[in-house]
Parts: sequence; structure tokens; C-alpha cells
Amino acid sequence: MEHLPALKLHRPATVEAAVALFAGAPNPRYLAGGTDMVVNIRRGIEAPESLIDLAAIEGFDAIGEHGAGVTIGAGATLAAIAAHDRLHRDYGAVAEAAASVAGPTHRAYATLGGNLCLDTRCIYYNQSEWWRRSNAYCLKHRGEVCHVAPNGSFCFAAFSGDLAPALIVHEAEVEILGLGGARRIAVADLYGNDGMDHLRLARGELVVAAHLPPSTAGLPSAYAKSRVRGAIDFPLAGVALALRSGGGMAEDLRVAVTAVDPHPHAIAEAGALVGRSIDETWMSALRETVRAHTKPMRTTTTRPWYRRRVVGALAVKLATRLGERGRSRPTSP
Repeated sequence: MEHLPALKLHRPATVEAAVALFAGAPNPRYLAGGTDMVVNIRRGIEAPESLIDLAAIEGFDAIGEHGAGVTIGAGATLAAIAAHDRLHRDYGAVAEAAASVAGPTHRAYATLGGNLCLDTRCIYYNQSEWWRRSNAYCLKHRGEVCHVAPNGSFCFAAFSGDLAPALIVHEAEVEILGLGGARRIAVADLYGNDGMDHLRLARGELVVAAHLPPSTAGLPSAYAKSRVRGAIDFPLAGVALALRSGGGMAEDLRVAVTAVDPHPHAIAEAGALVGRSIDETWMSALRETVRAHTKPMRTTTTRPWYRRRVVGALAVKLATRLGERGRSRPTSP
């Protein structure tokens, strides 16, 4: 891995100061935990001249209850999110997703904002400078050909963050600050289906917090993923699923996926299974619905067909787990 180049480091005390610095600094990037950004800089994938370190911003890492919902600061570490009692109790998929990321050391530094804003990944992109140069680079970075789909003009690099699908099933919103002011959007709307340009952020905009609403508090949810090793590695496929059931029937179902497309997204078609009996036929329909609405490509060392099978299997695994929890729940007299 290459040496870290010379950089100018800024440490603003407020989010407003951070945004103002971004507007005036030469070729800047925001820096949170740095667990992905610094690696990309060393590899020459990112080449900033200025880093705006967000670690000194007071309250940026806070996790607080607002009304019956929860607000997670973008600077909150994944370790803090994974250990938060309220998130475990009422937004289970969020805590589980945070706990599943990389290894303990990474989670101690990696942040919510960093995980939400991860660059997309591809086996032809996340390599050393000399490796990429010898392969004539790629469509996403300095090249003209997508090595995954050489006859096309679309980048299939996959988004691999774990928190986004968990937040999506709980209808969370992100708060964003830029020179034009603040705005709030659904987490799902933060992303576009484009491996080269997947974040729907204007230049200099900063994700400040995620807001989990009261309306989905207590909705049974969980997260699971597949990866080559049981720790450290990015997901090959990840699923967040929320299921409320009663009397063996699906009363509410939400599914969102990551690592199988250039953007994390909900599987809206799974909603057709609400109101039906949760049995073997239901599980089979869930599996096929999830498979049909994902399109993994050859962006990892693992074959796309395998990742498509895995993403459906993960959905069934989570639905089985949450369905059993629903059956064990006491019924009202």
C-alpha cells in the first residue's frame, strides 16, 4: 500500500464551519472515522489536498431520544450504535447492522455518516494504483471501459454499507447541511442507481444526522449479510428485514438490500406478501421476490448468481427468525 501523501488538515468546531471550509479549501474531502477514506487515499483512488476532520465537532457523535424517536449523529461510532439499548430494543436491524461491520477496531472509529456515504466498490476499482494502471483503469476512475460489462457505459460498482438498508426499513430520514441550508430526506433518497455517482449530495453537503421515527419504533427487525470471512470483509449481500406478524399472518413487511446493486434500496414488491399466511409458500415467494429485484454483477470474487441466491436466502432466514418471535409473543385477551 502506498504512503499517505501530504495533506492539509482542518479541524472545525461546528458543522457550519466544516461546510464553510469545504467551500474554500483546495480539493477537500470530509473525514470521519477514516476507515475507508484513508485506505482509498493511500491507493490513489481518492486524491484530496485538504481533509476536513469532523471529530472535534461537539455533539456530532450524539445519540439522543427525541420524543418517541431516536436521532443518531453522523459522527456516532458504529460501536456506540451497536451498544445502544434503545436501538436494540426498538430498531433492532440498525443495532445489528452496526455490530456486523468489519471488526471491533474498525467499529470503534467508523461512523454512521461514513458508512452511509461509503464509496461504491468493485474488484477492478479497489486495487492499488499500479494494479489499476496495468489494467488501463476503469470507467469509474480514469478509464474508458467497465471491465464488469465492457460493452456498456454503466458502472456497476456496488454500494456495500450496512446501515442504509436497516435505516430504510425503519423509514429513517437523514439531515443534510450545505451552503444552501439544511434539508431532510428519506435515507432511500440519498442514493441513486449509478456506481460512478451514487450519492445524491450537492458539492460540500454534509450528512449531519439520521432520524428514526416513532412510527416504526418497536417494529421487529433484523439484519444479516454474507461475506467471505466472518469479520473484516465487506458484504457480498446484505438484507434488512422488518416483519410484524400475528396469528401466523404477515401484518407488516419491509425488506431492503445492500451490496448487490450500485445503491441500497427497498424491495417494495415484498409488500404484496402482507396479509398472507406465513408458511412455506410465503417464504418461497419472499425468496423469489428478493432475488428478482436485485442485480449483482461481477464486482467481487464471488459469482453474481451466488450472491443472488444468497440475498434471497438471507431474507428467508430473517423472516423465519422474526416470524418465530411473533409466534412467541403473547396475544391480548
